[in-house]
Amino acid sequence: MNALKPEHMKALVLSGGSGTRLRPLTYTGAKQLVPVANKPILFYVLENIAAAGIRDVGLVIAPETGQEVMEAVGNGSRWGLSAEYILQERPLGLAHAVLTAKDYLKTSPFLMYLGDNLIGCRVRTEVESFLQDPSLSAAIFLKTVQNPRAFGVAVVNGDGQVVDLVEKPADPPSNLALVGIYLFRPEIFEAIGHIRPSARGELEITDAISWLIKSGRRVHSHIIHTWWLDTGKKDDLLLANDTVMDDWLKTHIAGTVDAHSQVTGRVHIEDGAQVIRSVVRGPVIIGAGARLVEATIGPFTAIGPGVLIERSTVDHSVIMEGCHIRDIARLENSVLGRRVKVCPTSTPHGAISLMVGDDCVIEVRR
Repeated sequence: MNALKPEHMKALVLSGGSGTRLRPLTYTGAKQLVPVANKPILFYVLENIAAAGIRDVGLVIAPETGQEVMEAVGNGSRWGLSAEYILQERPLGLAHAVLTAKDYLKTSPFLMYLGDNLIGCRVRTEVESFLQDPSLSAAIFLKTVQNPRAFGVAVVNGDGQVVDLVEKPADPPSNLALVGIYLFRPEIFEAIGHIRPSARGELEITDAISWLIKSGRRVHSHIIHTWWLDTGKKDDLLLANDTVMDDWLKTHIAGTVDAHSQVTGRVHIEDGAQVIRSVVRGPVIIGAGARLVEATIGPFTAIGPGVLIERSTVDHSVIMEGCHIRDIARLENSVLGRRVKVCPTSTPHGAISLMVGDDCVIEVRR
């Protein structure tokens, strides 16, 4: 029998969840749509799926943030994808999300991808390898980590076959953490049917994969040798922003830079952005319509669309759409949600570090 091709399989992207670790940002938005280098994390996921040759993608959404995800992704055509949406009423675990998508997935093999995961490589080779070996019931992506106690951990034999999975072990049997990218055949539904909710009341995908292994099914591993970034917390998000800009950002000047400004390093300036009497040190990305006036920006800073920064220094930060920063001596290591205003009131001087949700006004002492 001829092996299937990537266009014959589907992708399942989990884009629900409450994003509690990224609050207050996620009180008013989906965690998968938080931008890294001015692009929603979810868009990097969809780009990777499209690059793998897959054309059909189902997005599992939550009642609270599903509308926002649907508006951002639309029908998927900008990535050459056909997108459908699957509502998971309650966050009852990754395996429960797979069950919720059963009518969409039918008998298709599928790539499952957590929508807030960032990796520094494409997955097409692994997708094709999985499709060419019908003896595999599943394959999982793994990454060597320093703190395996914080993750689901896999034990792999010399042939790359997974022989055991342990969730957040006190005594880790390996340092290979589950990345949150999986390849499945329909046997996974049988496995989920044989597991019960965990102590936290969720159907765990690790339990379902463990059932496959114990039932004699073959589960292969793919170890990622590039970076893998969880974007669940402020410092993780800043690290992701640093890493993506360091690895992928290219110089592009579509906006205007006046003769009194200095732009050095890899700087991406989008249409309509203006740099006026300012210093920009890359890597930096400046969104469409943003204005920098007598500002010092960078390195490792993402300035969203429509942002206004006046007489301020900003570095190593993510500044989202519509923010206004005025007369701030130094803003660093910060994540600002949309339409945040930061302005001085009185002394003393010094750097400030913020994580702020949408529509806030912040007043700091001058």
